[in-house]
Amino acid sequence: MEVIRSYLETMFANLPNTPEVLRAKNELWQMMEDKYNELVADGKSDNEAVGTVIAEFGNLDEISEDLGIRSVVSGTQDITRRKVTMEEIKQYLHANSNYAFKISLGIFLCISSPIGAILGEAVNFSSLAGLLFLMAFVATAVVLFVHSSITMHRWDFLKQELCTIDFATTNYVNDQKERYNPTYALLMTVGIVLCAISFVPAAIIDELDISFFGFDTDDMAGVLLFVFVAIGVFMIVLSYNINNSYTNILKLNDASTVSGNYASSQHPETKYISPSAAAIMSVYWQTVTCLYLIWSFLTFNWHYTWIIWPIAGIISGVLNSTFKKQ
Repeated sequence: MEVIRSYLETMFANLPNTPEVLRAKNELWQMMEDKYNELVADGKSDNEAVGTVIAEFGNLDEISEDLGIRSVVSGTQDITRRKVTMEEIKQYLHANSNYAFKISLGIFLCISSPIGAILGEAVNFSSLAGLLFLMAFVATAVVLFVHSSITMHRWDFLKQELCTIDFATTNYVNDQKERYNPTYALLMTVGIVLCAISFVPAAIIDELDISFFGFDTDDMAGVLLFVFVAIGVFMIVLSYNINNSYTNILKLNDASTVSGNYASSQHPETKYISPSAAAIMSVYWQTVTCLYLIWSFLTFNWHYTWIIWPIAGIISGVLNSTFKKQ
């Protein structure tokens, strides 16, 4: 039955999402289901029953008049939308995972680049060695940024062109997203926690006056702070980019089509009253995170900068209720 369902979704994929079309689709599904059950009851194998059902009901042009959607099928079918195959989607998801890792690693290197200078000062190395360490990390990060961006150019059409994916591909991407959700939640949580508590090792070292193999404790406190933040941001950026790739694919189908209706029913998206409101809310939490880190690093008052999160949550609720389309 899954094969028949997939075939039905493909038949209706580019038809407009109207009550008339949805009624016809449900009616045809009921006819297919009844015929399949009838054939199986008569002793036909699953493959034989599926083949017979598709042969009898699989041409929408022939049965559209009986379904009452003849004018829709003949006059409004979208032929400008590029159909993206499942193989292409799999290649994109693999490429995006590599892209996310390289971007995250580049950011990690940028954040941790001062560590060399700090360690150099701790062991009385020349300042030139620390500068070279910093430049090497930043240069490597730039190479990763440029290379990863260039390799992703081949997928620009997913953003620039009208595209669509079929029922089976949507199911596949949705399943992959559901499988990734626990990993996404774990990486995001650990990443945020690491950023939030990055001052703790420094505070402990400073309070207990702990020595690290003769290194200055203040220097080691600075190193640990950069390490915690670098690892935390790496986890956040990596998990966000991978999860976002699944979401972007599931948004390929236009909400005005039946296949788009299928995708959006699984992943409802908040609609805002204007493009400006949508743009503001799309970067809201990223902005809050940046403000939190900037405020915390500038003041080092981590014991109360956390208050930004509950305040941001309240403001987010107010903005959503104000900007959300009813």
